[in-house]
Amino acid sequence: MAKISIRPLDDRVVVEPMAAEETTAGGIVLPDAAQEKPQRGTVVAVGPGKLLESGERGELSVGVGDEVIYGKYGGTEIEVDGQDVKILRESDILAKVV
Repeated sequence: MAKISIRPLDDRVVVEPMAAEETTAGGIVLPDAAQEKPQRGTVVAVGPGKLLESGERGELSVGVGDEVIYGKYGGTEIEVDGQDVKILRESDILAKVV
């Protein structure tokens, strides 16, 4: 995991998606068009937290290095420093892998 030069705002999180499965459990090789986009990845950057009405920042429940599972259609995919990443709101993250 390389250092990334992006700082998300508020409750946003930058996730590096895991590679898509290239073969099925039975050993069949899948072409690129048939590969499902992964819904799992590693957090590479986090924002400072959502600004609450009290003026304080809410703490995020994930941190850099955490492995997370996120919704299939959540977030925005972009390329930063030649690396494909996804920017999600913390609410788009479904679970943290422990």
